[in-house]
Formats: sequence, structure tokens, C-alpha cells
Amino acid sequence: MIKKAPSLCDILNISHPIIMAPMFLVTNQNMMIAALNNGLTGCIPALNFRTDSKFREAISSIRKNSNGPIGVNLIVNKSNIKLKQQLKSCIELKIDYVITSLGNPKETIRRCQENNIKVFCDVTDLNYAKKVDVLGCDAIIAINSNAGGHCGFINAEILIPELIKNCKAPIISAGGVSNAKQIQNLLNLGACGVSVGSPFIATEESSVSLDYKQAVVTYGAKDIVLTEKLSGTPCTVINTPFVQSLDNKQHYIERLLQKNKKLKKLIKIFRFYTGAKLLKKSAFNTSYKTVWCAGPSIEGVSAIIPIAELVKQLTKE
Repeated sequence: MIKKAPSLCDILNISHPIIMAPMFLVTNQNMMIAALNNGLTGCIPALNFRTDSKFREAISSIRKNSNGPIGVNLIVNKSNIKLKQQLKSCIELKIDYVITSLGNPKETIRRCQENNIKVFCDVTDLNYAKKVDVLGCDAIIAINSNAGGHCGFINAEILIPELIKNCKAPIISAGGVSNAKQIQNLLNLGACGVSVGSPFIATEESSVSLDYKQAVVTYGAKDIVLTEKLSGTPCTVINTPFVQSLDNKQHYIERLLQKNKKLKKLIKIFRFYTGAKLLKKSAFNTSYKTVWCAGPSIEGVSAIIPIAELVKQLTKE
């Protein structure tokens, strides 16, 4: 029997158990405001802002123009040299919750919870879920094999029941959602809520290029491939002609250098920032070197629409 978890609606005081997922370079102020004003919560990556002052200005603007809980995504591994200041700002700005990704969240959980900020942790398997559960996170985000960006490798039907059975924290499902029926199926598995990303790329409030939005509409699940060329961690992208020309696996020398403890940190930082630079160019200016990040849930995207309309589609049942 599946144990009953508190709904994400109760955890964050929202109308619908949906997080607009944090999408690197994509999630912006207008998207956050629209999501919050339509009964969802939204989470924005701190790394979407070049400076701390820009980050603080954005959060203040979102709070002024919306009514709902604000989340911030923090990369907590050593590749994020801005983490210390980002965490400090989240605490001072009284962010409602933080989503941690790609690293050990121990210190982030401790400092946030001391300041009444909830912490949700991204995981892809039971092993890591148990670790963050012991650390006392407020919820676990189960990233399944249909997620966009840094995806998991286990399908939701297996991953969610496994985490529910072995963890105390509520489970939020991330990946493969583009309609109300899919959300209900995940809630029936025992998830307390869902995190939805890729469908929000093709919204009017999104500031990425029209070509990127149209690609999300035109391409489908079969067009999503994994590449290790952006951050050193497998990441899902649309299989554009340029992506097809790439060798999407790390080269032998790259894998060899990753095994050297002294070089590993530097390689991760270099790979992250070079990959981020390529994604930024692609997101806002189309060229032959186009790399668009998205997940299989683009299969359910058929038009560029306002976020208010997308929310209706996600909650109509």
C-alpha cells in the first residue's frame, strides 16, 4: 500500500501541485510571475543572472508582481564558484524554498532550514535519495528518465514507488509531463506533486528565440538525445543538424582526466562554463551551432501559448 504524502499544495500553499521547473537560461521573471499568478510555484536558477545585484533585483520584482512561493535552484557542487554568495542572498531575500542540484546539499539544507527556507533535493536514484533524506531535506525531487536537462535513468513507474517505500520525505516527480492525465498518473503513484519544464519553453512569456520555441513545437520525443559535451554530465538536447555532427560522448582523454582528483574540479568548471556559453548563444540567437536543451515532454507541445493557457491544459482534469 502506498503511503499518503502531504500534497505539494499543502507544503507550499499553492492551488495546483506543480512546480515550473528551473531551466538554465530559460526561466525568467515574466515566466515566474505568470506561473505564480496562475496557482503554481516557480523555481528560477540563480545562475541565470550574471551578477548578484541582478539576481536580487529579479527576485524583488517577482515578489512585487506576484502572489505565490518563490523557489531558487542552486548548483551545489564545486563547479559553481558563486554558490556561497547565492545562498547568502537566498537567505537574506527570504526565498520560500531552494532546489539543490548536482552536489552535496548538506550545508545548504542546514543554513536554509535555520532560516525557515524549505529545501528540495534533485535525485536520480535511491542511493542519493537516502543520503538527502538522512540530511533532512523537506522533499525529494525524483528526476526520471523522461526529464529534460540533466535527466535520470529510471522511469517514474519504478523510481517513485521505490523512493516512497524507502524515504521519509515527500516525493516530487520530475520528467515526462505535458498534460493533466500524466500528472494524475504520477499523483496516483504516490508523488506529492510534479516538476514541469520543457512545455514552458514554448510560452509567450519565455524570452528565448522564436526558433527555439518553434523547435519545441515541431520536434518530438524521438528527437531528444543525450550529450555529455555541455557539462560533463549527460544532458538532453534536441537533435538538430549541429548536434548530429557532434560526438556526444566524452573523448577518451576527457574521461581519463576526470579520474585525476586534482584535475577533475578544473575540468568540471571549464566544461560547465564552455557548455553554458554555447547554450546561451543557441537560446537567444540561432546559428548553425544550435544546441537547444529540452526533454521528451515536448511531444505534447503543439503551439506557442501563454502560461495561463498552459496551466489550464495541465490542470483541466
